[in-house]
Amino acid sequence: MTAPAPAFRRDDLGDGGWHRPIAATPLLRGGLALVAIAGILIANFRERLIAVVIGQGGYEGDPVDLLIDNGLLPAGLGVSILVIAIVVVLFYVSWRMYTFRVTDELVEVRSGVLFRSNRRARLDRIQGVGIERTLFARIFGAARLELQVAGDDANVRIEYLRGRDADALRGEILRRASGVRAAERAAAEGPADGAPAAGAAEGPNFGGTLPGLVQTRMGEFLAPERDPALAPPESVVEMHPGRLIGSAILSGRTFWFLVIIALIISGAIGADNPLLIVTVVPILLALGSVTIRHIAKFLRYSVAATPDGVRIGFGLLSMSSETVPPGRIHSISVSQPLIWRPVDWWTIRINRASRSRSNSQQQQNSTVLPVGSRADALKVLRVLLPELADDDLQPLLESGFSRDRGTGRYSTSPPRARVIRWFSWRRNGFALVNPVALLRRGAIWRELVIVPFARIQSVSIHQGWLGRRMRLAGVHLHTVQGPISAQLGALDEADAGRFFRDLESDAVRAAAADHSAHWGRPVAGSTA
Repeated sequence: MTAPAPAFRRDDLGDGGWHRPIAATPLLRGGLALVAIAGILIANFRERLIAVVIGQGGYEGDPVDLLIDNGLLPAGLGVSILVIAIVVVLFYVSWRMYTFRVTDELVEVRSGVLFRSNRRARLDRIQGVGIERTLFARIFGAARLELQVAGDDANVRIEYLRGRDADALRGEILRRASGVRAAERAAAEGPADGAPAAGAAEGPNFGGTLPGLVQTRMGEFLAPERDPALAPPESVVEMHPGRLIGSAILSGRTFWFLVIIALIISGAIGADNPLLIVTVVPILLALGSVTIRHIAKFLRYSVAATPDGVRIGFGLLSMSSETVPPGRIHSISVSQPLIWRPVDWWTIRINRASRSRSNSQQQQNSTVLPVGSRADALKVLRVLLPELADDDLQPLLESGFSRDRGTGRYSTSPPRARVIRWFSWRRNGFALVNPVALLRRGAIWRELVIVPFARIQSVSIHQGWLGRRMRLAGVHLHTVQGPISAQLGALDEADAGRFFRDLESDAVRAAAADHSAHWGRPVAGSTA
């Protein structure tokens, strides 16, 4: 006897049963582009298509008149209806075959018609949960939920849900990943991460009328990306629009564009050929286009501390937000390009276990603060690692930003290292203060790398032939692969040895005491 098909419900997407996305998903996943392309082709080649079908290539009139004159109008309408019906059926089958479920252990998505795909994300391997609302999806009140999973291109997407359902499901997934049980969730007080603001994202209910639908969509467009009650105002860091525009102009990309333009103009003058200057126009257009896209993408950028992790949101027309749970940040880099030195701007990146083969996507996933003042950077660091608010760490963080020349807070390179660290030997150094290791390097391009003890996978010390002769050594903290490299060279070999021995024991103790994989579950033996 065949088991009955599972019932699909929309009231509780986290009940462990199989569910389907909204019916508009095929259009939002690319079907609309297919329909638009087909319409353009038909509009431009309809005469030739009809001529091929009825064999009258020399007809120059309107194709509809041609069908009427030959008595083929019913057949033409029938073919059009058949094509539309086939497209609708394909979209419907695609939607029927796309299902997902959320259990206490994993999130699973099944899709595909001819080629089936089954992707699973274990809750204990989730590195972040993001929601993307493209401009077109927001018209339908829809959003895409993406789970960042440890591994190469292991992310799992649920496309598409109603906006409020995506918010609620993100909160539910994060709570389950935190180890909080259902009974504890029901008794918990306060808004959950991802829960929509009361009446903000929903908009008023007008009984489904067209004016009511328009007002509801307008309410969703104007609603804030993050519920104001979700994070305390003192934990929210917002990026100043003027600083964002200035960083887009004062960037390495702009510098190289200007170098190319200068070379072209110099070549045109040297060759006495003013026409070569015309080639500068497309370069300027490309530079302007890239700059505008960058600014539009990161407008309304904010970083906030929520009960379920760090919330990062950005976007103007198309909005994206991601929540990074506690314990998923393996290392942090605070860096300052040379061109930002006069205005004292900084950028912050992180290493996570999830990786993407796309360089642009990897850069977006690793960037937490595209540009900010020193005060903004310090505030974001405290959001990423709340333990950095400790009074003992504040002087070390301040020294990591400045040109501290040996106040004793960092173990720096000895004077004999100036042969291989001409400018940075006085700044190049480390500090170990529970629960983090701080590596400071670079005098021209400054960088401060912060690695939590609990995230260190191994520690190595290396010494080449030149280092042996100069009694210098280098150290390397191994974490997950990413854009940040936690290594330091040109240290006194005695300091490097002490660095190795101290971290050897500190990292083991921190890993044994770490419970951030299930951050919502009480620690054994605690009375809280």
